[in-house]
Amino acid sequence: MKKEKAYKLLAIQENISNKKAKDLIDRGLVYVGNKKVTIARGEVDIKTKFRVQNVQKIEKIFEDDNILAVNKPAFLNSEEISKKMGYPLLNRLDKETSGVLLLVKNEDFQKKAIKEYKNQNVLKEYIAWVDGRVVEEIEINKPILTIKKTKAYSKISKDGKEAISFVEPLIVEGNKSKVKVTIKTGRTHQVRVHLKSIAHPVLGDTAYGGRPYKRMMLHSYKTELMGYSFVAKEPKEFMMGE
Repeated sequence: MKKEKAYKLLAIQENISNKKAKDLIDRGLVYVGNKKVTIARGEVDIKTKFRVQNVQKIEKIFEDDNILAVNKPAFLNSEEISKKMGYPLLNRLDKETSGVLLLVKNEDFQKKAIKEYKNQNVLKEYIAWVDGRVVEEIEINKPILTIKKTKAYSKISKDGKEAISFVEPLIVEGNKSKVKVTIKTGRTHQVRVHLKSIAHPVLGDTAYGGRPYKRMMLHSYKTELMGYSFVAKEPKEFMMGE
């Protein structure tokens, strides 16, 4: 059986450059059947047929002289959107997390908004599909410690900072559940770490105990601050629970 590096074979099949092919794999957009290809330089059978998932368009939610709110699609970095739109970020979402992403349009508003985040005066609601059956509301009050190296990683620790999340069940389907998570604090990876801590990790969140899935099933649904309220409609896969 002849083998070739995954990104090189993908480049041939899609008629794209090796660099573009590697980028698609690194973004988590390439599959063989329903299994995600995670190692661009990994060797695969030359008969392997890849499937490339499309990235949704950036949808504008609201814009005025102070702020631009967009519905960030999964598989795009927040920084890429900032560069594309031409404004600095007020918040960030992980690459595979979709939903409300805020960019600021003037320095005065930016300073006021950052202060509101620091004072925990911002409402943040997430929708997630998680492993297991969530049938009742759960309050999670567990401190989170973040270790920042090449990539940030967070964990529950008595040495961490206060972190509070409220989990509300929406749908139970087989051995997975759709939940709404409202966070009072804003620690790095808070929703993901807290859901892991109650044995209900986010589907697709392999870094925090979730089983492999087509994407990390986490969506920033609503953000409210300084009199603004932004809602990002859920992706179709969230509506169907698939």
